[in-house]
Amino acid sequence: MKNRWKVIIIIGISILLLIQLFPGDRTNPPVTGEIQTSAEMNKILQKSCYDCHSHQTRWPWYSRIAPSSWLVIHDVDEGREHLNFSTWNNYTSREKIKIYEEIREVLKEEEMPLKPYLWLHPEAGLSEEDKQALFQWVSQTGSDTL
Repeated sequence: MKNRWKVIIIIGISILLLIQLFPGDRTNPPVTGEIQTSAEMNKILQKSCYDCHSHQTRWPWYSRIAPSSWLVIHDVDEGREHLNFSTWNNYTSREKIKIYEEIREVLKEEEMPLKPYLWLHPEAGLSEEDKQALFQWVSQTGSDTL
């Protein structure tokens, strides 16, 4: 029985070492048209949104260790697919209006930043003042886009 556990542990460690050969692609492509906002709004967006919704991701240490790296890369890729502040100029007016509506919705539902992200990055949380400022910004800017 003792030898069986040794073999299981050795196999487990071997697998963990082997998967390090497949770290995933942690890239930050060039910023091609960043959103233009006030300094206050830019500070809030960078603190709470940019790691997943821009090409200015700060890749944490655990994004270099598989299998957690795979999850982080997947979340960033998915976040960028839904909204990317670094390619803002590529969105049409209609797309921007839809994005503003979605931001309002996730603010109301308190869906972002994601809870698992906040466990490791509590500084990215939105204060009530941040939420109010964001809500006011998307409401005003979204209606100006029409």
